[in-house]
Amino acid sequence: MPKLWLAAILLFINFNAKAQTWEIGFMGGGAGYIGDLNPTNPVKFSGASAGGYIKRNFNGYLSLKANAAVGRIGADDRESDNAQLYNRNLSFYSRLDEISLIGELNFFKYIPDVSKSRFTPYIYAGIGMVHFNPRTVYQGDMYYLRPLTTEGQSRQYNNKVLTIPYGAGVKYNIAGKITLGADIGYRRPNTDYLDDVSGLYADRTLLNNNVSRALADRSGERTGVYTGVAGTQRGDLRRYDQYFFMHLTVAFTFVTQRCYFEN
Repeated sequence: MPKLWLAAILLFINFNAKAQTWEIGFMGGGAGYIGDLNPTNPVKFSGASAGGYIKRNFNGYLSLKANAAVGRIGADDRESDNAQLYNRNLSFYSRLDEISLIGELNFFKYIPDVSKSRFTPYIYAGIGMVHFNPRTVYQGDMYYLRPLTTEGQSRQYNNKVLTIPYGAGVKYNIAGKITLGADIGYRRPNTDYLDDVSGLYADRTLLNNNVSRALADRSGERTGVYTGVAGTQRGDLRRYDQYFFMHLTVAFTFVTQRCYFEN
């Protein structure tokens, strides 16, 4: 898979070597997650994010960019207003590492330092890959959750998966070839284990070790009464988790005097 991504990025960089409207950008902002530990709030931030991109502008409306971003997500049942989630008492946090190819469509013709339009909203979508590795804190120590197979999985789930980014934003040409932008983008990764929670409680007697058993059902840590009966619902039973990035962007566009945008 890494070789396929490298080939795609090299193809993107070498596509139309005479291109005269390349763009580089850097972004920073926040990240969030929607899943089994945050099932209802689609704009809840849980960490910071940052990244950068190289973009090829085909004309004033369409572009394609190679994008890289990192972020941190997490959630804790102890912060929930829902009594069932609060009593479940699960928690996680994870770093996200994402690479993607994203197509972008401007609503208005936009070429910094050339076009009359200095502002445009836009939408985007693409395909990418994300790496995640959920962990939690138990009795003062940090544990990676994936190797513990807390739901009794026969093998560890894949933590490098395809992801579908999509979103919208606005951009504004503040001076010359410099653009400021803001966007929010959601991602639908091909997994329900961003948070290490997906389906049903496992039979704790069949789990590998004491840590696995302790982190599979944490409902009794405060009360001493464990409610995670084997075979009952542990997650929200949705097929996929999601995450999002909200970024502010600074970009520089290389526009030459022979740029065909002006035609």
